[in-house]
Amino acid sequence: MRVMNRAGLSRRRFVGAFAGTAAGMSLPACDGGPPPSDAPTPPAPATVTGPDAPSATPSGPRPLYLGTYTSVDGGGEGVGTATYDPATGRISGGDVIGGVGDPSFLAVHPDGRTLYAVNEREDGAVTAVRLSDREVLGSSPTGGSSPCHLSVHPGGRFLLTADYGSGTVAVHRIGTSGAPGDRTDLVTHSEPAPGPGQQGPHAHQFITAPDGGHVLAVDLGTDTVYTYRLDEEAGTLTEVSRATARAGAGPRHLTFHPGGRYAYLANELDDTVTVCAYEPVTGRLTIGDPQPTGSDPEAGTNHPAQLVVTGDGRYAYLANRGHNSLARYAVEDDGARLRLLGTEPVGGDFPRHIALSPDGGLLFTANQRSADVSVFRVDADSGELNSVGEPFASPVAVCALPL
Repeated sequence: MRVMNRAGLSRRRFVGAFAGTAAGMSLPACDGGPPPSDAPTPPAPATVTGPDAPSATPSGPRPLYLGTYTSVDGGGEGVGTATYDPATGRISGGDVIGGVGDPSFLAVHPDGRTLYAVNEREDGAVTAVRLSDREVLGSSPTGGSSPCHLSVHPGGRFLLTADYGSGTVAVHRIGTSGAPGDRTDLVTHSEPAPGPGQQGPHAHQFITAPDGGHVLAVDLGTDTVYTYRLDEEAGTLTEVSRATARAGAGPRHLTFHPGGRYAYLANELDDTVTVCAYEPVTGRLTIGDPQPTGSDPEAGTNHPAQLVVTGDGRYAYLANRGHNSLARYAVEDDGARLRLLGTEPVGGDFPRHIALSPDGGLLFTANQRSADVSVFRVDADSGELNSVGEPFASPVAVCALPL
């Protein structure tokens, strides 16, 4: 059903604003120049968060782009930029791509030339930046409020966005310049009814399945993952399936195993993760039983944020906000099982977003309340994480995108 819903910003924007008050710092002066204009390397598809397979560590500095809020106390002034050393994990420099308001989530086009940012505001929009010269190419309204996630369809022709405030998902055609064009579709999650404590739908993520033909939207407000078929000519969506989590789970983020038959769901509200079976032919997702996140219930509230999976499919990591840790899982039975191995402190407060470097050797955590980015070296054999040094200061760090 395609209807507009102008719901308020609710708890998500409140959390963002609260976090910003603890972050009264800015990026340090650049000591290594801006990221090289020809440096970006296309990351793995948005649904598989590690490289396709282990690869050699690249030499020389690589670009790192940082998401923030610009409209809160202590926030940034646009998309933050820095570089990191793939061998040591050290982050250097710091600069800003201005003219981008509240860029709380970032994604890059498969050709590596264009960066996309949501503008997480009441009148939601998406903005494109050409990486070769950092020119802002343009913005386009999402049609909803508080967009919090976006991804590029692997074909490179469409941009997918999720609006938390209005519970809507949108499709934008990408122009030849890389700029987002007009919306080709907009869908509101009007069914099922909101879960316990929720006043409406809250679309939190919109991604493409490994099969390429289906796109999946995770909605925290309705406790549902919606599967759509994307018409790759018209850019329109047709719903084909729904998977409902247990009431009050608050599903936030879905990550696929590289094999494409299983996915892992982080549930923000009931502090669990679940293994999901996926059928590529039909797009049907089946949500499994809840599993622990490694948090300590006696130590306070924990909100899982995001999962990433290594490119070889052997390990998965979960960001725990509140417990302020990374849970480490062994992935077994060709993706059908997660086994909790332990947790590692992030060295910061409220890890909102995590990402693996393209070679899989480093893991970055964007720590919202402590306003910094932590870096860990990933042991390919054991999956263990080892901190590479002090976190890098970045105002209200809510997204870290290493290229």
